Amino acid sequence: MTDARRAALLIDDVDAAAALIRAGGLVAIPTETVYGLGADAEQPAAVARVYAVKGRPADHPLIVHLADAAQIDDGWAVDVPSWARLLAAACWPGPLTLVLPRGPRAGDHVTGGQGTVGLRVPSHPVAHDLLAHVGGGVAAPSANRFGRVSPTTAEHVLDELADLLEPGRDAVLAGGSSDVGVESTIVDATGDGPRLLRPGAVGVEEIEAVTGIDVVAADPAVRAPGTLAAHYAPHAQVLLVDAADVAAAASGARGPVGLLAPATVAAPEGVVRLDEPRDAAAYARGLYAALRTADRAGLATILAVAPDDGPLAAAVLDRLRRAAVGSARS
Repeated sequence: MTDARRAALLIDDVDAAAALIRAGGLVAIPTETVYGLGADAEQPAAVARVYAVKGRPADHPLIVHLADAAQIDDGWAVDVPSWARLLAAACWPGPLTLVLPRGPRAGDHVTGGQGTVGLRVPSHPVAHDLLAHVGGGVAAPSANRFGRVSPTTAEHVLDELADLLEPGRDAVLAGGSSDVGVESTIVDATGDGPRLLRPGAVGVEEIEAVTGIDVVAADPAVRAPGTLAAHYAPHAQVLLVDAADVAAAASGARGPVGLLAPATVAAPEGVVRLDEPRDAAAYARGLYAALRTADRAGLATILAVAPDDGPLAAAVLDRLRRAAVGSARS
């Protein structure tokens, strides 16, 4: 890939990005979670290109991003439970996706053929501005090849997808680094109470506090983005280990070896330190960048010690577990 191609794809003009989406092009957009590969959610041909560029299975649903919570009732969802409206009012704009009974504007091409649709209102100012300019829904899974590490900067997107996007038709909209760093919490909101499909920055305690209803186990029949056993995987093998076992794991791992762990965990001699997060929020923010760093450095193994507290600890552990399965299958 040439520098000229990267430069041709990278833009910072929201008006131009909105025009490309309305014309059926693809635009990688910054959100507070990760960068998404966006297309007009009501143009099946454009959405089909999202699947093709990512190499994503056609039955794997997408999240539709909206500029405002009021758009839920603009043909995107029906039969919205009152508790889900409370959650939307409290957490939108923000890193929360609600899976709701789909309305007439949510076609099979974004729902994977299910009777539900995932909706989100992101808080990133560039994303919000873009969505307001587009005026409708933007379907936007993470802007990376399917199953691989999600991007948290525009440069990550270019590294992964520049050869698959068409300058002049598609673009990557610059917006800095994603503040959260892992994908949104996904809640099944099709029943009498919340069911957690994917952990994220909006935690179980917050959901229960807002709704007054206990969060229960997810229905495995509901397909949702990022919930396959193998996902978020680098090329290096990811091994989840306890802090006390790092040295032993390093001595037995195929090398070269990297360590991704809280700052309290020491790196054995000869092991590359990938990050030193202070807490779960910092861990989440730097997680995908660290996994990409490991691949660029040609590391064979990543030893990961998960954080044990903070609202994002469950989300980080979830991503590491899926990365471990995905990297083992590579």
